[in-house]
Amino acid sequence: MAHRALVRPIGLVPALCRPQHVSRPFSTVLDTPINPAAQQTPPPAPSSSVFHDAVQAAAPRTNWTKEEISELYNTPLINLTYAAATVHRRFHNPAAIQMCTLMNIKTGGCSEDCSYCAQSSRYNTGLKASKMVDVASVLEAARVAKENGSSRFCMGAAWRDMRGRKTNLKNVKEMVKGVRAMGMEACVTLGMIDAEQAKELKDAGLTAYNHNVDTSREHYPSVITTRTYDERLATINNVQNAGIHVCTGGILGLGEKPQDHVGLIHTVATLPSHPESFPVNALVPIKGTPLGESKAIAFDAILRTIATARLVLPTTIIRLAAGRHTMREEKQMMCFMAGANAVFTGEKMLTTACNGWEEDKAMFDRWGLRPMESHETIGGQQEIAEAKSEASIGEALTSAEQTTPASI
Repeated sequence: MAHRALVRPIGLVPALCRPQHVSRPFSTVLDTPINPAAQQTPPPAPSSSVFHDAVQAAAPRTNWTKEEISELYNTPLINLTYAAATVHRRFHNPAAIQMCTLMNIKTGGCSEDCSYCAQSSRYNTGLKASKMVDVASVLEAARVAKENGSSRFCMGAAWRDMRGRKTNLKNVKEMVKGVRAMGMEACVTLGMIDAEQAKELKDAGLTAYNHNVDTSREHYPSVITTRTYDERLATINNVQNAGIHVCTGGILGLGEKPQDHVGLIHTVATLPSHPESFPVNALVPIKGTPLGESKAIAFDAILRTIATARLVLPTTIIRLAAGRHTMREEKQMMCFMAGANAVFTGEKMLTTACNGWEEDKAMFDRWGLRPMESHETIGGQQEIAEAKSEASIGEALTSAEQTTPASI
């Protein structure tokens, strides 16, 4: 223990008034050698079996109850984010962030009444409807996205459904084939599709289909009336049955309550299999829409939703989507640390602003992150597995032919 000599008058002597010295101990950072092992913070103690099981999960499960998810969601945020980070590192590389680019291939004129959307023909938002972009322009945009680090190219069209759109579907399939030929994942969002249309997209090589459920079943009618919740689930079912990855998530800030975040996660967590990706959007209010004057949702609600989703959907890629441009860099990093591992980057997000490639590259460099490689994504891993499976089947057939006696 180090000591410092302190000057303090002990008493006054008439003839001689001199200060005497006494010693007072005080500690310094050098008093005791540091044991690194003793500095490690243990995981938060499980507050319940639900929390404990979620943190210790070795595989995803689809029998979650709302009560269980609610218990996780309402865990103190400091423990919730720590637990989510723990699970995230078990199933994903925390330094790898998938960069995705989204292009609007058909703008405006949609007949739906989604209260948040600038592309609805029912609202006066100043957005002009346009025809579908030609295939060559889309592939050029995909090439630029790939050069800037994006491994997934997403294409969105403002349609309610694909009925009677044979020519459009044909062009979309050509876009998908072109994007896949570049070695990128291809994702589309075209509204409702039936089983046959899903099969055609699968045959074209589509990696994923985005169809958000937006919010909980209970809050959904307050946001949209022209398409039911079950119709959205029917499209997701068609996509899954066709063997296409499902990309489905929601929008936070639609006037919902915390239990609606729980309901949103419960919907996707109880699908026959978990979605490949779960986009988390923060509402960007558009003037002219019913939600155009909405206040921004509190950041802690976004972070809590991401962390809960990571615990409930351990293998799913969680995408920071619309509204990310409003988050300061520190907030984005908190989301990454809590389990988000994909972003939309580029020039635009359909009709709203988007963080640019150079901006994201600079952020990644500062924090030690990197773009996820194609073979690291869920789609890429599946392709590698399928290729190995086909190779094994081919070897087995060749071996069988060699060992089969020739006919006499």
